Amino acid sequence: MPQPLCSALLEKIHEQIERSTHLLDLLPAMPLEWTPPIPEAKPIGWLLGHLLECMAGFCAVLYTVRPRKLAHFARLKTLPVNHLCGVEEARDRIAEYAACIDEGMALLEDAALASRVPTVFVPGGEPLLTLLLGNLEHLISHKYQLLIYLKLAGVTAGTRDIYRFRGKPAE
Repeated sequence: MPQPLCSALLEKIHEQIERSTHLLDLLPAMPLEWTPPIPEAKPIGWLLGHLLECMAGFCAVLYTVRPRKLAHFARLKTLPVNHLCGVEEARDRIAEYAACIDEGMALLEDAALASRVPTVFVPGGEPLLTLLLGNLEHLISHKYQLLIYLKLAGVTAGTRDIYRFRGKPAE
């Protein structure tokens, strides 16, 4: 049976993953330690490693909801995140997380989005939709941070690099 809400959410997650990967493709060759001229900024390599944490967050939520069917997701917890990460590692790991997200979302029905999921912060649980949207927001925020880093590194990038435009292209 079709699950239009889960499908729409997954489509938006795919869009953010695709746009994040697109930004990776724009990165010039540079040391992972390069840090933009912003107070307290983290190095570019750390940001790439943090994008992995953003992706892992979706998998953690999906694992919590379907632990038996997704028992193999436990292996993802052993993978490094928030480390100096190169473009190729980031691209490969994002693809791996994306495949897991697809697998986990395929197990959901729209009604499950309202189910409460216990978290470290809210032991009584939050709606699954809230947790997935929180992870989406986290990914979008750091995708935008990557855009800013690109601009500060002298790369010409803009709105069309972070959004997928629908409908007729602007003239």
